[in-house]
Amino acid sequence: TLRVPDMHCGHCKAAVEGELNKLSGVRSVSADVEKGTVEVSYDEGTVSTEDLEDAIEEAGYTVAA
Repeated sequence: TLRVPDMHCGHCKAAVEGELNKLSGVRSVSADVEKGTVEVSYDEGTVSTEDLEDAIEEAGYTVAA
């Protein structure tokens, strides 16, 4: 689960989920706008948490520590 506090609407959710789903090794993505979190199920041998964070930043959002 990654914290993405600057998601505010359905478009934000779709943008973040869309970028993450482009990554090879990502099995499922579920963004929760109200909680400001993104739950990602992925193959750790194929994709790293750094890759996930980069994809979220590519979508224009910030990953909080």
